[in-house]
Amino acid sequence: MKIVIVGGVAAGASAAARARRLSEDAEIVILQSGPDVSFASCGMPYFIGGEISDRDTMAVQTPESLHQRLNLDVRVNAVVESIDVETQTLVVKNASTGQVYSESYDQLVLAVGAAPIKPPIPGIDRPGLFALRNLQDMDDIVEWINKMTATMPASSMHCVVAGAGFVGLEMVEQLHHRGCQVTLVELQPQILAPLDEEMAAILHRDLEAHGVTVIVNDGIKEFTEDPTDPEASILTLGSGRKLPTAHLTILGLGVRPDTAVVKSAGINVTPRGHVIVDDFLHTSAKNVWAAGDAVQVRNAVLGGEEMWAVPLAGPANRQGRIVADNIFLETKKKYKGTYAVAVVRSFQEYAACVGMNEKLLRASKLPYQCVHIHPNSHAGYYPGASQIHLKVLFDKDTGKLYGAQAVGREGVEKRIDVIATAMQAGMLANDLAELELCYAPPVGSAKDPVNYAGMVAQNIMDGLVTQIEWKDLIDKVEQGTENNVVVLDVRGPSEIARDGPIAKGATNIPLNDLRQRMNELPANKDQHIVVTCASGQRAYYAYRILKQNGYTNVDNLGGAFATFHVIHPAPVGA
Repeated sequence: MKIVIVGGVAAGASAAARARRLSEDAEIVILQSGPDVSFASCGMPYFIGGEISDRDTMAVQTPESLHQRLNLDVRVNAVVESIDVETQTLVVKNASTGQVYSESYDQLVLAVGAAPIKPPIPGIDRPGLFALRNLQDMDDIVEWINKMTATMPASSMHCVVAGAGFVGLEMVEQLHHRGCQVTLVELQPQILAPLDEEMAAILHRDLEAHGVTVIVNDGIKEFTEDPTDPEASILTLGSGRKLPTAHLTILGLGVRPDTAVVKSAGINVTPRGHVIVDDFLHTSAKNVWAAGDAVQVRNAVLGGEEMWAVPLAGPANRQGRIVADNIFLETKKKYKGTYAVAVVRSFQEYAACVGMNEKLLRASKLPYQCVHIHPNSHAGYYPGASQIHLKVLFDKDTGKLYGAQAVGREGVEKRIDVIATAMQAGMLANDLAELELCYAPPVGSAKDPVNYAGMVAQNIMDGLVTQIEWKDLIDKVEQGTENNVVVLDVRGPSEIARDGPIAKGATNIPLNDLRQRMNELPANKDQHIVVTCASGQRAYYAYRILKQNGYTNVDNLGGAFATFHVIHPAPVGA
């Protein structure tokens, strides 16, 4: 059997290695369009920033090492120009020599990946503008930075990162790490779109605290030459704002599936160009499979026929392995779908997520409930504990988990991994309360943040508490949809003096005084009261006190002051 694999990074390399382990006799050919195969693409920002210092480690494998270890025929700079699915042949061009030849296959694996989006912005081909897809891009960026800093101190070099996704944030951090001035520009209203806005706002504020200029809701309109330096650019934004002279611009404007040759072969793709595959990762063409960033897969969170495209290394590697299994093994394996589990570091903060966010749930017209909690990363009495901001989305009637997001300095990815595993096991939100997890004071708490989130979800599902979200409180107070809401803040006066009030005219009764001072609340027990505190726990206690004293229209503010303040720093109604 002859297997030809187009693409030799995550999915392609995984498929090739697994195929060899399953068959010593198969002829396995990898066609890689660039000069490197199986390279550490996720590590490229860290090499640019200097955290990874050894260039050789970025090339995880070479054509020679793959041939020696796995007897693979790896051809770099091999560009597939066409695919004939009837004759099962490819037309391939050697980009180094210009030679064009035909390559036959018995089984074809398309692991073509995704390419950076390069919109037709005037001046986008100017010097000093780079996308980051491969090691050559990485080397070019490092060479450019070294060239610029040979004539100016790094602190005088202004870098613009266009696009605030995962790679964009990593590049911001690493350029800052090299001592450069950094501006981050994002067309959308927030950074890091997989997070909901109040979670992304935590990172936004932290970036600004590190001296990064963050611009959202504004895109780049044009690049023009700086009149004093032909290698530098003036960036004009859609709003008309002009940025300071940019000596380097990183174009992180998203990716698109690199599937033009696939579509030309008549293989079914989506309107956005993602390859359509079945549950076994087989395409619409006989003996043709696809895996990795260029495929549309089942949305494992929603199930059914819901599909999405999630360009992540973990799913790509697993898909490549499954393709090889389905080529060789009698028992075929289904790819169950992707849960979109991801994490990024931004300076000292980490942000991680799994599943659906609120935007996606609203677009799917699904009812959902949020839990926001702000526990410590480990036991508070053990030195070094820091706060984790954790959000869980679920169906309050069924308990189905839709997704989770977390931001913090320690233990963030651990909690999201636990919730992701629970989702894949079909567990419900209230089941999180019962999980038995590792505990020792340096690494956790007896009531882990995941347990705590599950307990809050349990209380909501059991009808022990109702919540109002921060955006709904703003709407009620500022837009006048409800003029008579009473905000009851049960923090202590010293906390309010230090951190500020949450709302103009809020009633402050510390929790410990509430039973004795309920006469300060409206006599009408049908009055809408929203209870808040610093992080949510005391507000829940206050909610239970009020409900059991006859107050009928009480809501707990989801996430309390900790969530509200990061998205709305000024007191609401002020």
